[in-house]
Amino acid sequence: MAHPNRLLIVRASAMGDIIHTLPAVAALRRSLPEITIGWVVEERWVELLCSPHASLGGPRSPGRPLADRIHPINTKVWRRTPLSPDTWRQVIGAAGDLSAPHYQAAIDFQGAIRSAVLARLSGAKEIYGFAHPREGVAKMFYTERANANGAHVIEQNLSLAETFAGSRLEMPKPVLPRDAAAERECDRYLTEHKIERLVLLNPGAGWGAKQWPAERYGEVAKRLSEDGLQCLINYGPGEHALATAAEISSEGCANSISLSLTQLIAFTRRAALFMGGDTGPMHLAAALGVPVVAIFGPTDPSRNGPFNTRSVVLRSAASLTSHKRRTQPDEGLLKISVEEVVASARQLLGESRA
Repeated sequence: MAHPNRLLIVRASAMGDIIHTLPAVAALRRSLPEITIGWVVEERWVELLCSPHASLGGPRSPGRPLADRIHPINTKVWRRTPLSPDTWRQVIGAAGDLSAPHYQAAIDFQGAIRSAVLARLSGAKEIYGFAHPREGVAKMFYTERANANGAHVIEQNLSLAETFAGSRLEMPKPVLPRDAAAERECDRYLTEHKIERLVLLNPGAGWGAKQWPAERYGEVAKRLSEDGLQCLINYGPGEHALATAAEISSEGCANSISLSLTQLIAFTRRAALFMGGDTGPMHLAAALGVPVVAIFGPTDPSRNGPFNTRSVVLRSAASLTSHKRRTQPDEGLLKISVEEVVASARQLLGESRA
């Protein structure tokens, strides 16, 4: 039986989860090159799929390399004002946008009620999802269910794609947009600041329990500066205080920088090393093949760790797997010393030079 030739991908958020879905979609693109692929994604994460200078639909390009059409949504606003007439206009508009391409199938990689509803709103007759989704009610919307095979979430996503493809798929490298303007801007910044061997530090994380103390990142930057390395401290929305604490602790050996997603992709491509916890920028570095020192606390690196890149994962035996969004750093995470992190960084950098 012929495969549906119009497919909608549903993985709307968050940063790391979208990056974890890229290999599965790239595998489908390689195995079934004739299909049209759409992707519904939260507005704030669109740049992971499409650069600001690329159109949301039409022929693929370096700025939109994977999906033929992007469908931006903003469910955060919808949830904040559910009874607003403007919200309803946006929801109706989004439903029309999803149904217009006449998708024949949808794959819900998110496994939530709202993602399953989005798949249904597309009008697709076939909806694929996990047999045991994150929110159990979601599977009521699926016509086809797949077991999540593999330890890492990237492997699990590939197994769901294989159910749609009806065959084994090779694990490809993820494909991320390339924006010429951002690439030039990045090169200009590195030249002006005389940065030749860049190390990206990322003290932020989704919640406090996953955050290694920001001051320790500054200590690491001081130690690595002795090796001729230049560190930049990346920070996102709400993380300025963390970046400032790390910068002060570095005593002038690192500068903080806030980047758009498109800029972060460009800077990460040029990094000799990335250092951070279980967070979106770390998964981006791994996807781009950058060596990673991953500092883990309560989350499980066998499921969420750096995948398919050279890495050292540091996790104390005292850390117990938990997704409770506690504000205080995990006790096991605090047992990881600056010395361990610096030694891991030097190990990976030495391997790179070799």
